[in-house]
Amino acid sequence: MPPSPSPFVRFAWGTLAFNVAVILWGAYVRATGSGAGCGNHWPLCNGVVVPLAPATATVIEFTHRAMTGIDLPLVALLVVWAFRRFPRGHPARLGATLSGVFLLTEALIGAALVLLERVARNASAWYTSAHLLNTLTLLACLALTAWWGAGETAVRARGRAAWLAGASLLAMALLGVSGAIAALGDTLFPPHSLAEGLAQDLNPAASVFVRLRVWHPAIAAVAGLWLLYYAASSGAKKLAWWLMSLVGLQVAAGAVNLLLLAPVWMQMLHLLLADLLWIVLVLLCASRLQVPPAPADRWVDETGMHSGGLGRAGADPRAAGK
Repeated sequence: MPPSPSPFVRFAWGTLAFNVAVILWGAYVRATGSGAGCGNHWPLCNGVVVPLAPATATVIEFTHRAMTGIDLPLVALLVVWAFRRFPRGHPARLGATLSGVFLLTEALIGAALVLLERVARNASAWYTSAHLLNTLTLLACLALTAWWGAGETAVRARGRAAWLAGASLLAMALLGVSGAIAALGDTLFPPHSLAEGLAQDLNPAASVFVRLRVWHPAIAAVAGLWLLYYAASSGAKKLAWWLMSLVGLQVAAGAVNLLLLAPVWMQMLHLLLADLLWIVLVLLCASRLQVPPAPADRWVDETGMHSGGLGRAGADPRAAGK
C-alpha cells in the first residue's frame, strides 16, 4: 500500500483544486455577462470594499474577486512552506515560486481587464488569450509543485521526448485559446439555433469572436488526435489512460455544448474537463522528462571497496555485518 501524501502535498493539491474553482467561477462571470458588475473599479467594487444591496451581476463579480483574495494567501503559504520544507535547489521550491509569480500576473491581467473596461461586450481577443495562457501556466506550476513535493524528480528538456512534450503542450494551449474565444463569442453573440450559429460563423462581416468560433472544432479534432498519439506512445500507463479518457470526454462535451447552443452549465463543465486535461498532460510531460535519479553507489574494484572510499558501513561491505 503506497504511503499517504505528506501535509504539504495535500495542501498543494488542495490549492490547485481551489484555483480550478476560481477559474470556473471566472467562466461563470464571463458566461453571465457579469464582468462589469463592479464597474471599472479595482480592487474596490463600485468604489466600496463590500457592496451593499448589490445587483446580481455585482454579486457574481464580487464573489470572484473574493475567491481571488482567498487564493493569494493560500499560494503565499505554499511558497513559504516549500522553502521551509525542502532544501535549496529542490524543484518544489521553483514550482511554488513560479505559482506565486503567475498568480500575481493573473491578478494584474484581471485588473487591467477591469480598469481598461475590456469586460462584458468590450472584451478583447488579445486580453482573453493572454489571460488564458497565464491561467494555464499557473495551473501547470501548481500541479508540478504538488508532483515534485511528492518526491518526483525535476524535469530536463532533452531529445525527442522534449519536442514531443513541447508540441503537446503547445497544441493544448492553442486549443485552449480557441476555446476561450469561442466561448466569448457564444456569450456575446448567442445563436438561437444551430443553423443560425453556423450562418454567423460563415458571415465575413461578423465579429472576430464569431469568425474564429468556427475554427475551434477543427483545432480540437487535430489536437485531440495528437494528444491520443502522445499518450499512447508515452509508456506512462496510468497518466496516459487518464489523458486518453479526458480527451474522449472533452470531445463528447464539446459536441453536446454545440448541440445545446452552449448553455452556461455546459460551458463550465467543458472548461472543467479542459483544466483537468491540461493538468494531466503537464504531469505526463513531466513524467517523460524526469531527470533520472542519482545512480546507486558503485563498487569499482575487485576488493569490494567503494569507489569514493569507505562503504556505507565504513569499510568493505562484506565485513559490515561482522
